[in-house]
Amino acid sequence: MTTRTFTEWERTDDERPLRHGSRRSIVPGKRVYRRRRLVALLTLGLAGLLLWLAVSLGGALTDPGLGSSLSSRFAEWAREHGGTGVVNWVEGEWYSHHPPPVGGTPPEGSIRKPAALPYSAAAGPAHLSPPAAMVPFASPAITGEGQWSPVGRRVGGVPAVYVTTLRPDPIHTSYVVGVAWMDTKLLRATLYSGSQIPGGGPYTDTAPIAPTAATSLVAAFNAGFLMSNANGGYYTDGHTVLPLRSGAASFVVYANGSSTVGEWGRDVTMTPSVAAVRQNLDLLVDNGQPVAGLNASDTTQWGATLGNQVYVWRSGLGVTADGALVYVGGPGLDITDLADLLARAGAERAMELDINTDWVNFASYQPTMPSGAATAANGTDLLPNMIGTPVRYFEPYWARDFITMSSSLAP
Repeated sequence: MTTRTFTEWERTDDERPLRHGSRRSIVPGKRVYRRRRLVALLTLGLAGLLLWLAVSLGGALTDPGLGSSLSSRFAEWAREHGGTGVVNWVEGEWYSHHPPPVGGTPPEGSIRKPAALPYSAAAGPAHLSPPAAMVPFASPAITGEGQWSPVGRRVGGVPAVYVTTLRPDPIHTSYVVGVAWMDTKLLRATLYSGSQIPGGGPYTDTAPIAPTAATSLVAAFNAGFLMSNANGGYYTDGHTVLPLRSGAASFVVYANGSSTVGEWGRDVTMTPSVAAVRQNLDLLVDNGQPVAGLNASDTTQWGATLGNQVYVWRSGLGVTADGALVYVGGPGLDITDLADLLARAGAERAMELDINTDWVNFASYQPTMPSGAATAANGTDLLPNMIGTPVRYFEPYWARDFITMSSSLAP
């Protein structure tokens, strides 16, 4: 009988020496089992990843709330899932080969021809004086450039919204931007809140615009950034959704429907009459002038732009000395262009709103009957090349916040 040493008894069956002094090899069956198990786990993990990708990305690509094109929806999805760097690189490559054109003329008909005022300035309910013509930036001016025309539903027979078009600077003269002036004596504002911006909810006022509200609707336009990028807070429905930041540029709506733009803590503060506050970055215009230190090349302080580009679609909102609201939106704008346009439109204080192609939109509505319902069919975009159409505010999929201006004479 062969006596085994203690060391040999401790070895596994696969490791014990053979009778002839050679060593056993590891059993092949165990290696195959382990390999098959690893492959099965990897296969299950990959299948789970592909299933999640199909559901998540597939849902995003069919969601019009993430943009009007497949590329914009994919970019929004990628940014939400950690792909910001890759998206910015791809967009940067595209934009590096498609710089904004220098010189040139705008498409025929893109400068709006002014319409005659159809009413006596003294008639109707109390209202603000119509805006003075804007001085064009480019010379020579195109006929109609900077001249105002009334649009949208009349309030007591009086135009409450005027719009004009002009080129944003003397260099990129093939671009055209739009400006809207809103009479806050005739209009009351409402901040509509979404499940994406600011998130949470449900909210009293949210898309789609209800049929009862549509009977007094005059105009609707985009609000600001995603709250993660806005550097500010949000207040509505009697509670603070996100903390309000002192010093932030703020659009404030009061219980009576009046509204203004100002610096939080200086021009505007929380009072019992405040119905809603939407903050976005810092003031862009103050005391009637663009704020000091604006850098036309900055693509960080004033929002991450497509491809990290300077000249993109931008929008902004300001308040004039007599309380009117002015909205600016259009392509080919750097941050100094936007500030200059808002100041030239008469804004005493102004803030940047949302930027990039899919999010900049201003629509006015003019039903055939004075008390008729505003619909996408009787809506008109401020600029014909705005990607967003007047329909988005009437769709339940619209998950971003926006602002409406409605007749103050409505019950």
